[in-house]
Amino acid sequence: MHNNGKVSAAAEPRTPTQAVDRALSMLILLAKRGPSGVTELALELGVHKSTASRLLAALERQRFVEQAGPRGKYRLGFGIVRLAGATAAQLDIARESRPVCVRLASELRGTVSLSVLEGGGATAVVQEPSTERNWIGLRVPLHATASGKVLLASFGFEELDDALSRPLQRFTAHTVTSPGALLADLNRVRDRGWAAASGEFEPDLHSVAVPVRGPGGRIAGALSVSADGYHLPPAEFQRTARILTEAAAEILDRLQSLAGP
Repeated sequence: MHNNGKVSAAAEPRTPTQAVDRALSMLILLAKRGPSGVTELALELGVHKSTASRLLAALERQRFVEQAGPRGKYRLGFGIVRLAGATAAQLDIARESRPVCVRLASELRGTVSLSVLEGGGATAVVQEPSTERNWIGLRVPLHATASGKVLLASFGFEELDDALSRPLQRFTAHTVTSPGALLADLNRVRDRGWAAASGEFEPDLHSVAVPVRGPGGRIAGALSVSADGYHLPPAEFQRTARILTEAAAEILDRLQSLAGP
């Protein structure tokens, strides 16, 4: 990599993936070394000083690094704290909702999940009971699932407009792909406080979901139960939603106890 103190061209990132890898390596270095200069970081990473400067500038724009005084050294910035806080919040809601989901799965005789908004989809962070079909970590579409509709209904005007500006993928004959029809469905979700999906993502998979709020009052996730049409027929949706709503309130109480007085 090095030749008489110089860095070869082969060490330079040639693809976006390599650039991301260099930036992440730089964050790890700063975490280990503390405040460091551009030259130190460039030598440690095996890149030209100009490349290190560009990477630091990009990280600084997102507040992942910041200047550590007048000597040109950099340290980790508060953008890292923001990410850590978001991750901690997701870990909290997963941990506090799990015992509630275990009880609900037994009571409702379905698959109970706690999902959060992630990457433009709904991602399950808790699933009870564990089955051969493991949904944890899988991202499902917002427009075709009950959990997704709950999360989508919490969007502001601009966020929702952006989400509906893209084509809505059809998964089954029952998937809602018309933006107008989906908006009407989301209005019903807001009015009644729960969402349902009947065979919209997978044939004969029915689901009901309610919002789970965090201590600040914002929707932090969606609590849902899924089953086939025999075990969860549309006639049972409203009763199921009432049970889920009570459980969501219990999860909020558990989260608030963590936050303290």
